[in-house]
Amino acid sequence: MPTKPYDLLVLGGGSAGFNAARVARDEFGKRVAIVDGARELGGLCILRGCMPSKTLLWMTEVLHLAQKGKTFGLHIPVARPDIRAMHARKKKIIAEFADYRARAMNSGKYDLYRANARFIDPHTVELNDDKRTRISAKKILIATGSRVSTPPIHGLADTPHWTSDDVLDLNFIPKSVIVLGGGIIAVELTQYLRRLGVRVTLIQRSPNILRDHSPEASAVIQQALRDEGVELFTHTRIEKIAQTKRGVRVTFAHTHNGATKSVAREAAHLFNALGREPNTAGLNLAAAGVRLTPAGRIRANRHQQTTTPHIYAGGDVCGPNDIVHLAIAQGELAARHAFLPSTRPPRIPAILSSAHLLNVVFTDPALATIGLLESQLRAKKIPFIAASYPYNDHGKTILMDANAGYVKVLADPKRGRILGAEIVGRDAGELIHIFSTPLIMRATVHDMLRAPWYHPTIAEIITYPLEELAEKTNQ
Repeated sequence: MPTKPYDLLVLGGGSAGFNAARVARDEFGKRVAIVDGARELGGLCILRGCMPSKTLLWMTEVLHLAQKGKTFGLHIPVARPDIRAMHARKKKIIAEFADYRARAMNSGKYDLYRANARFIDPHTVELNDDKRTRISAKKILIATGSRVSTPPIHGLADTPHWTSDDVLDLNFIPKSVIVLGGGIIAVELTQYLRRLGVRVTLIQRSPNILRDHSPEASAVIQQALRDEGVELFTHTRIEKIAQTKRGVRVTFAHTHNGATKSVAREAAHLFNALGREPNTAGLNLAAAGVRLTPAGRIRANRHQQTTTPHIYAGGDVCGPNDIVHLAIAQGELAARHAFLPSTRPPRIPAILSSAHLLNVVFTDPALATIGLLESQLRAKKIPFIAASYPYNDHGKTILMDANAGYVKVLADPKRGRILGAEIVGRDAGELIHIFSTPLIMRATVHDMLRAPWYHPTIAEIITYPLEELAEKTNQ
């Protein structure tokens, strides 16, 4: 028999789901149930995404700096990774984050069901527990996240391969790895493996890695990877993947300087980093009247409502960007829209606008963007002016031997209002936040130049493109 209807039923306890549950309970006093059938509580970011990957990336960055000791006049006889110690440190840190989330979910504020759910009708789900428990709710949020996708490439499904989960959980250093893909996960973990001492070959289909970013930014990261010893192939088409006695063999067509030839590479291990897909397959969405986009995501409007208005979606299942701070905002927005009076709908957070999108790639050098990219401004026919300044001509970055990269600022040509920024280089993920408040407040380059900038800092480099843009505007 179904339980008494909940006010809100949340499917998935990750960033979007947990924060929707929190808002519904704390701000509106609603009766909330959370359904999460994962082996561990915490969500993708904490358990298998942001936090473990950045923990490991930082450790190999420290290793890399130690190995560069001679550059800084330091005598460091040997610096090598202790993968078991690194793995233990990562597990300890992640356990602390996961435990905090688990305690919050088990606090008694919510009814927590440790199972997976499928829709029976638009208001009811059935759990895959022993009792086939049925739960009904007035409002429902789908926040079941994403899973690794396996594209239909000849031989991939039949060949043993790692996913990002496996790479993040390694407690040994492999001899060699072939990485398929050139997105954020592929590129970050390629550098991680290479800095451990692994022989890495990266194979990317498009002409550049990180294809959602500008070709100029991608080129800087590509060169950095190659300088560290990664064998990187772009503009490829995989023809065949096969298991060998020693590991795996990948055959692919590679186009370079207008000529295409067949190339093969072998390694001990294969890492499938070709992307993730919304985790919706077992939900029986048709029974709830919830429709998908052509890309396979749940269709959601500006208030996170699906095609069934009392059912909402947030996070990776609906996108359009799989970023934690956006998932949190989507979950909070969905809960407020569900329970605020219809005469007083919630204000849509500015960060959910594509014009304020913030993105960071945690490579070294890092890559970060905010606002609209040049390609997007051109596509939207929005007038803009741009100015950039290189890292290799800035005092603080020179003394740090952090010469790769640049800062680029995009602004309105009349008033100089900030439209976007792109930073490639040391601490780009930290520096990009300098633009967050000005962008939201519609500030201009002139406004930013009125602020104090300390010398010598990396942040000071931002003033150079700002000054150039200020000279081009009417103010």
